[in-house]
Amino acid sequence: MSRKFAALAAGGVAALVGGAVVLTTVMAPADQFADCRIGQVAGGQIGGPFTLVNGEGQTVTDQDVLTDPSLIYFGYTYCPDVCPLDTFRNAEATYILEEQGKEITPIFISVDSERDSPEVVSEFAANMHERMIGLTGSPEQVRAASQAYKTYYSRQDSDDEFYLIDHSTLSYLVLPEHGFVEFFRRDLTPDQLADSVACFLDAA
Repeated sequence: MSRKFAALAAGGVAALVGGAVVLTTVMAPADQFADCRIGQVAGGQIGGPFTLVNGEGQTVTDQDVLTDPSLIYFGYTYCPDVCPLDTFRNAEATYILEEQGKEITPIFISVDSERDSPEVVSEFAANMHERMIGLTGSPEQVRAASQAYKTYYSRQDSDDEFYLIDHSTLSYLVLPEHGFVEFFRRDLTPDQLADSVACFLDAA
């Protein structure tokens, strides 16, 4: 192969690669929430269908529940510290957003099917915020919802009725037209959480 031909071939390959890069860049969908993101997941990998039971004992699906912007938390009502604090934080952020004319629905999903009846979960949620939705379900239903949102929970090995459950502590923002868009860690204050959620609501 002559050096002239080799140079032309190399130039052609470079042009093809460069064109592919430009085409990929042009065709890649822009992230309308890029300026709002603080987590590491850019949507699409978390969230999905679920079937659970509400406080009235009615079986509901994600399509029944996630009709408005929603902030979802997985925990359990017998949790001695983390769950009440995190859920209260989410409720406070919801009130802050309401003062700004923005509305989200806080949702509490129990991972403790054995002790958390629909009535117990509903009362727990209502004590945090009057619009908070409390959901539970069979072990299979709860496990499926947890797997959809990539959460973790595991009952500690104990026969005591006051057993504890280890679980993840993220809160998940879901928008009806977009699905899951962001997760929030528990170290955010109510004001910080409200500001971040507001950014997503404005950008939607």
